[in-house]
Amino acid sequence: MIESYLKAGKIVSDIRDEASKLITDGALVIDLVNYVESEILKTGAEIAFPCNVSINEIAAHYTSPAGDKTQFNAGDMVKLDIGAMVDGCIADSAVTIIASGNIDENYTQDEINLHEEIVEASEAGLEAAIATARAGIEISKIGAAVHEAISEYKLNPIFNLTGHSLEQYNLHAGISIPNYDNHDNYVLEEGQAIAIEPFATNGEGIVNDSPGHYIFSYLANKPFRMKSTQRVLKYIQHNHAHVPFSGRWITDEFGERKGAIALKQLSDAMAIYPYAPLREKQDCFVSQKEHTIIVEKEGCTVTTI
Repeated sequence: MIESYLKAGKIVSDIRDEASKLITDGALVIDLVNYVESEILKTGAEIAFPCNVSINEIAAHYTSPAGDKTQFNAGDMVKLDIGAMVDGCIADSAVTIIASGNIDENYTQDEINLHEEIVEASEAGLEAAIATARAGIEISKIGAAVHEAISEYKLNPIFNLTGHSLEQYNLHAGISIPNYDNHDNYVLEEGQAIAIEPFATNGEGIVNDSPGHYIFSYLANKPFRMKSTQRVLKYIQHNHAHVPFSGRWITDEFGERKGAIALKQLSDAMAIYPYAPLREKQDCFVSQKEHTIIVEKEGCTVTTI
């Protein structure tokens, strides 16, 4: 199984690095998302979750709907979060890129310096977490290391976002890896796969739901009177029962109107779970850096380096 984790990690790493070059002034978010997802499939791997592209104060859970016209602006703080599966073994990695272009047209030099520091802070938090992670360590110690590293920049982590354990075909396998010392004494075990993802912000460090739902997870089979909704649910059960999926994939398959109606009905009935984009409480900038690791006796192996 370790070979599958490593293979998935290499795929994600290569695509992440190439996709990062596409984050430029005027480029469409949907083009980046389509590139990432198609490149994953070209390798023979499966998509572990829709490509997340979250900009500025949005920390996570945005992916393009059908027909998305959202563009990058020079200086935007763009979180690119990618996941791939090989034999169900998941690699999950994220990077924050400052969109290239004439940045000084949109931001002052002081603002540019602040944005660079926020990005560096999440990177430092991840480095501290990886240096701390090993079999036998309490996960609160990892969170403390993240918090300390980010605090050196006089910034905050996002306190209500966490990393997570990974299992075969299971993106969030029950263990949460905090970005501060939450006094959780759960101890990591050798061989566990863990996604560690520090977020840094110049805000309060709390995220709230914002409008819209673009990513979903299957929850349960439910009866529906509308045959079109029944068909969509069967499609989800067959194709996306284990990991999150994009509403765009459903509207591409069934049409925008029927797909949107079905997603709303399925969400209302709790047949699927809708994820709202997460916005920093004070509308401040957020950066993210994430790697997947395999826990070892004396440290860890980073699969997505």
